[in-house]
Amino acid sequence: MPHPTRRTVLSAATLVPAQAVRSSAQNSAIRVGLVGAGGRGSYIGRILNSTPGARVTAVADVVPANIAKAKERMAAPDAREYSDLRDLLAGNVDAVMIATPCHLHPDHLEAAIRAGKHVYIEKPAAVDVAGAKRVMRLADAADRKLNISFGFQQRYGGVYVKAKKMLEAGGIGAVREVHGEFLKYALSGDEPVPPKPTNEKERLEQWKLWRATFGEVIVETYVHNLDAINWFLNARPLRAIGTGGRTVEKRGDLLDHLSVTYDYPGEVQMTFAGSQMTPRYFRSNKERYIGSHGVIETAREYWSYNTGQGPVLEKSERDISHDAIEAFVSRVASGKPENTGVRAAESTLTALLGQMAIDTRRLVTWEELMASG
Repeated sequence: MPHPTRRTVLSAATLVPAQAVRSSAQNSAIRVGLVGAGGRGSYIGRILNSTPGARVTAVADVVPANIAKAKERMAAPDAREYSDLRDLLAGNVDAVMIATPCHLHPDHLEAAIRAGKHVYIEKPAAVDVAGAKRVMRLADAADRKLNISFGFQQRYGGVYVKAKKMLEAGGIGAVREVHGEFLKYALSGDEPVPPKPTNEKERLEQWKLWRATFGEVIVETYVHNLDAINWFLNARPLRAIGTGGRTVEKRGDLLDHLSVTYDYPGEVQMTFAGSQMTPRYFRSNKERYIGSHGVIETAREYWSYNTGQGPVLEKSERDISHDAIEAFVSRVASGKPENTGVRAAESTLTALLGQMAIDTRRLVTWEELMASG
C-alpha cells in the first residue's frame, strides 16, 4: 500500500504561523478543540466536556457525520465545526485534543505546537522510526509554556500510581523479571476483505488495516503496556527478539498475534504476548512485576500485590482515561505544563523495536533500530 500523503486527513501540509500562547483565564473554562471525531475522539471529548474547568468548543473532522455524532455524544451542541485542522487552530481555542489516524500524529502535533496550543494527543507518537524521531525534535523545540501530553493513561491512573509508589519504595524488592500481555477479541477471521485501496478516500476508510496508517498492532495497541513497563522500570530496553503471525486475519497487513522478549538494563528480562483473536468472552490486559520477595500486578481496572501474606487487590474507581484528562486540564489551568513528547516517542520506539525483531526473526538492538530511521 503506498504511503498516504499529508492531505489524507485534516490537511496539515501548510502549517499555521506560530502564535503567542494564550493564557487561560482563571475564571473561564479552557476552550478545547477536538481534532478527529471518531469513536476514541468523541469518547475523550465527552470526558473532557464533563471535567470542571474545560469545555469542547470546536470539532474538526473530514467526515461531517462524525462531527454530528461527536457533538451529540459530548453534549456540545454549540461547538464550531471544521473540516480542516488549520482552520480550527486559527480559531479561538486554548488547547486541542488530537485523535486522528496514527500516521498523521507527527504532522498534527507540529501544527498544534506552531499554533501555540496546548496538546493532548492520542498514542502512538508515530508509526515509524523517522516519525518518532521527528516527535522528539518537535518536543525538544517546543515552547516550555505549552503542555504536550500523550494518551498513555497508565501514567496517571490511580491504581498504577499506587503500584508504582510501592515498587519504588522497595515493596517487592529488586525487580527480577516482568511479564505483560494484551489478549483480546478483535477479529474472528471471517470479516469481509475489501479490495486494496487505490485512492485517498479508500485509504482513509481502511486506515486501521495497514501498518502505513495504523502502525503494527504492537505499535498502536500494545504500546500502552510497553509505556507502563518503561515507566515502572525507569528505563528503555536494550534489545529485543520476537515472533508473530497472521492465523486468521485476511485483511490489510497487520499481525493477529505476537510475542516479544525485551532485555532491560540490570539483566531484567520482560516478555510480552499479544493477541487479537481470543474468544469474544475472554480478555486479559495486564503487567506483572516479579521481585525478590513479592509480586505486583497492574491493569487498567485494578492493581494487586502479594508479599507472602496472600494477595491484596484494589479496583480502579473509573476508567483511567478520566485521570489522564483531568490531569491535563489541571496542568493547563494552573500554568504548570509538562512536555511528554520524548518519553512518548521512546515508548513508541520500544514498540517499533519489537516490530523490527518480529520482522527480522532475530535479536535487534536499540542502536540498530535508531540507525534504521
